[in-house]
Amino acid sequence: MSLQRLGASRGILILLIISIILSSTAIYLNLQAPPRLPKPKKRYIGILWVEGAILTSGDSQGIREAINIALLNQSVKAVVVAIDSPGGTVDDVESIYLDLLRLREEKPLVASITSALSGGYYIAVAADYIYTLPTSMVGNVGVIGVGPPVLIPSERVLESGAYKVTGFSRLQFPFNLTEALGNFASAVEEQRGDRLRLSTKELLRGKVYLGCEAVRLGLADEIGSLQDAIKKAADEAHLTRYGVVNLNQLAERGRLTIETGNKTAAKSWREIDINYLRELHPPPTLYYLYLPERGFQVSEGETIETEGGEEAEEGGLVLVDLTHENRVSRWTLNVLVGELVNRRISVGFISEWDRLESALRNASCLIVAAPTKPYTIDEGKTIENFVSRGGLLILLYDPSTEYVSVPELNGPINSIANRFGVSFANGYLYDEENYYGFYRNIIVENLINYNLTRDVERLILFTAAPIYTKYGVAYTGNTTYSSTAERSGQYPVMAHFYYGNGTVIALGDITLLTEPYCYVED
Repeated sequence: MSLQRLGASRGILILLIISIILSSTAIYLNLQAPPRLPKPKKRYIGILWVEGAILTSGDSQGIREAINIALLNQSVKAVVVAIDSPGGTVDDVESIYLDLLRLREEKPLVASITSALSGGYYIAVAADYIYTLPTSMVGNVGVIGVGPPVLIPSERVLESGAYKVTGFSRLQFPFNLTEALGNFASAVEEQRGDRLRLSTKELLRGKVYLGCEAVRLGLADEIGSLQDAIKKAADEAHLTRYGVVNLNQLAERGRLTIETGNKTAAKSWREIDINYLRELHPPPTLYYLYLPERGFQVSEGETIETEGGEEAEEGGLVLVDLTHENRVSRWTLNVLVGELVNRRISVGFISEWDRLESALRNASCLIVAAPTKPYTIDEGKTIENFVSRGGLLILLYDPSTEYVSVPELNGPINSIANRFGVSFANGYLYDEENYYGFYRNIIVENLINYNLTRDVERLILFTAAPIYTKYGVAYTGNTTYSSTAERSGQYPVMAHFYYGNGTVIALGDITLLTEPYCYVED
């Protein structure tokens, strides 16, 4: 009797094991099979969600898989792409854009914008028709580039070519950025066609428009909600009865390992900054991405010399002030120092005010460059007396984030410059018509024949500040704008004048003095 019960128990156990195996196999095969649409409906409008910053291949993978489902599944008759994104890396954005163009060849494609900035808008223009909310943020056509680093070579770790590690030339990188910008603008103009009522110049300025403005300017077609976009897609596909399906969810179901749709979404795109991007993608990198202003505050990796290397002796002729937390070093001013040394002029970098004050008694020139700490009244008097006795004062300022601190900006340099009737203006200069590489690299050809500028015909300045002065010797062209004044005009960028028995020179750009930029023009 016990043997019969044992046999029956074994039989039941075997049946249970077989049942479990069959169930597991069915589940596995179901996961491996292409995702299926719900059965009751035969025709569907697919919703493709593009949300958050697209900064990794993981961010774009789910979107591209969802596009593929819509393309291959005959039950999906039209697609609405719902966009709430500031864009992302150039390659991820372009891959989504091109996939959507391919989808549009087969099925109606309508966009519904909550927010579509930079690369988010790049994706939107792939659609046949664009809806936006009245106060959606739309546009911001443009590119952000994080330039290549300077290679510090090693005797143990070797590279095969000059650009193997850095990838790009620092001098040519602005041209690469402009090339990417041209691709973006061409896509907008090609896809929007006659509907676009913005000039290329205006489009390239990177403005953000409210949804109602975007419709008026042809960046979008109509004010409407997601439901309006779904209705439009159905009309284009000639559907009266249809279902709505989330394509992103279908893409997730098709994966054996379920992943989150957007790897970057855990970090709000409004919290993204340049430092985060540099960690995520080491430079050089390009982005079709909107960043709030705070996102551009760079924590510069270059080490700034505090003691200034070899200090000046009593007989030093040229002194470089490092007493005011100046953002320059021997590395920054290497070319200038080299030219002075070739002429048998000694150069000293001094980081203590008492030593600088003492050394000024025998110096012929003082360079004040990129201070981030204001000068006191007594310090200003000391420098003023030095110039009045016959000394040369060179004032160097650069509005780039590498050379200023926030919120001081031009305050520290003006605390000394203003004593001599010179003031470095707010903001930076740009020219959208006459530039080198990209719009902030301005060309200066209006030079007065003076001691400093004699035989100089042309200069390229790399993110320069205008100067308030009566003694300008170099001026921009009429097409140059001030970023703060938002007006075009001939702005002074260099001043040269006599003060007492001495001389003062002021220049609104430091990059001009560094390699390789110093070799571009005169």
